[in-house]
Amino acid sequence: MSCLELCKEVKFKEGQEACTLDGSVDWDGRPAIRAKSGGWVAGIIILLNQGLATLAFFGVGVNLVLFLTRVMQQNNADAANSVSKWTGTVYIFSLVGAFLSDSYWGRYKTCAIFQLIFVVGLVSLSLSAYLSLVKPKGCGDGKTPCGTHSSMEMALFYFSIYLVALGNGGYQPSICTFGADQFDEENPKEGVSKVAFFSYFYLALNLGSLFSNTILVYFEDEGMWALGFWVSAGSAFAALVLFLVGTPRYRHFKPSGNPLSRFCQVIVSAVKKWSVQMPPSAGDLYGVDGKDSSTNGSRRILHTHGFKFLDRAAFISSRDLDDQNHGLKNPWRLCPITQVEEVKCVLRLLPIWLCTILYSVVFTQMASLFVEQGAAMKTTIANFRIPPASMSGFDILSVATFIFLYRRVLDPLVGRIKKSDSKGLTELQRMGVGLVIAVMAMVSAGILERYRLKYARRDCTHCEESSTLSILWQIPQYAFIGASEVFMYVGQLEFFNAQTPDGLKSFGSALCMASISLGNYVSSLLVSMVMKISTEDHMPGWIPGNLNKGHLDRFFFLLASLTTIDLVVYIGCAKWFKCIKLEGRSQEKDDQDEFRV
Repeated sequence: MSCLELCKEVKFKEGQEACTLDGSVDWDGRPAIRAKSGGWVAGIIILLNQGLATLAFFGVGVNLVLFLTRVMQQNNADAANSVSKWTGTVYIFSLVGAFLSDSYWGRYKTCAIFQLIFVVGLVSLSLSAYLSLVKPKGCGDGKTPCGTHSSMEMALFYFSIYLVALGNGGYQPSICTFGADQFDEENPKEGVSKVAFFSYFYLALNLGSLFSNTILVYFEDEGMWALGFWVSAGSAFAALVLFLVGTPRYRHFKPSGNPLSRFCQVIVSAVKKWSVQMPPSAGDLYGVDGKDSSTNGSRRILHTHGFKFLDRAAFISSRDLDDQNHGLKNPWRLCPITQVEEVKCVLRLLPIWLCTILYSVVFTQMASLFVEQGAAMKTTIANFRIPPASMSGFDILSVATFIFLYRRVLDPLVGRIKKSDSKGLTELQRMGVGLVIAVMAMVSAGILERYRLKYARRDCTHCEESSTLSILWQIPQYAFIGASEVFMYVGQLEFFNAQTPDGLKSFGSALCMASISLGNYVSSLLVSMVMKISTEDHMPGWIPGNLNKGHLDRFFFLLASLTTIDLVVYIGCAKWFKCIKLEGRSQEKDDQDEFRV
């Protein structure tokens, strides 16, 4: 029995149009009943789950650079590189989670399994910190040095944090998409809620990290590292339990099979027919008439005119006709147009995605060089000491403020200025605004560093709090980063979710996270290159262990310049981009999604 027939049967029994229209199903595989599944009940459960999981993750991640310098005895540049590589690995694992989610496991199973791995990793990290790393007790507070560690202790530490990376990375793209699955975009009311969900999801992510960036950071900064890690482990366990409690309420989409094989089939089929004479009309291509439906009940993608070489994969040759007459179908010679358009969609996304990587280089400085810059400033107000990593709390407040301002003020205002019923700024336009604000953040950080150096003691040994300039002067750069996140990362989540085919939604979210991943790796590479070049002729370099002898300001200005160039390239790519055309979506909506300068 087809999904449509099942839906009609449910309508008959319920006496009303109760089914969702986007093809989602319930736990038993039947069409989901709107009133009994999904919606904000399931959405709120997932938002709470995200908040708790984020609290757990940032309880480790936000202060990891100080843990590496104070407990593991790494220098500033090595610690910054280690954090960048670890954070990058977290988001590389998002591609693994997205692949398993879209292809085989489905989003629910993927979320549950990787959250369990996340909990195990945090428990292992807490045990290793408590039993061996933080010795003598209370060390790692910036005053009491920790002892040396054996190779076994080091191995357990790195195994634990990379297990955390695997668990969190594999879970993140699936939970975001799974939350969006709870809203039927074919229903006008739920479609609006689905767009709002992405903003609230990012807000939940930031509010979850607020506790980590303030309370947990304070305890860890005072040397209570094991306690901070145990709190993170408890929060991750609570998130897993909450997620499982919501199981009966969730809506699901069936996995669509291995996308890599579908992509390869299109490429191979097109290459095999490279010499054929294509018909002038696209109406003769296989599947354009809708007789061959898309994969696993997903919506059909309409034909577009870009990447015309790939259309050859859907050209019906005489050999293909003979195979069809004999009841045969070779997917490595003939592919439906929806499968061809899947490949086109991904190819169109790649230039936009590549332009977001440099923004992530800027974003990752908040967890590394911003913290090291703050540690070299005056961190005491009266008798209270502000942990440098807790300054990211201002980033979170900025995110919350700008999400509210955007949704309640800016979005309606832009709609009125455009004098149309469309939404305000498109996703592509918001991402462009995010790049502009990122440039402002780097300029702000560079100017602050120049002033910090004016008030710094260059003859210090450890150089923590060696400048009389207050750490509160970092607030503007954190606020700029937070504002840019609202435009860039929320825009990315919406953009990649909307512009990927139904069978690749988790992959769309993973693209956003992979951008952050490569941004961290590029940041690590950039720091290494800058240090190699700037330390020639026995110079201390731009980012030495003693920041008072370096030129961190020049590194920030370098990032501002690179991001400006990236913005120019991005505008060109965004103007070239063409939106996905799904069956049933109006041309007016497609036009609204185009980038306009």
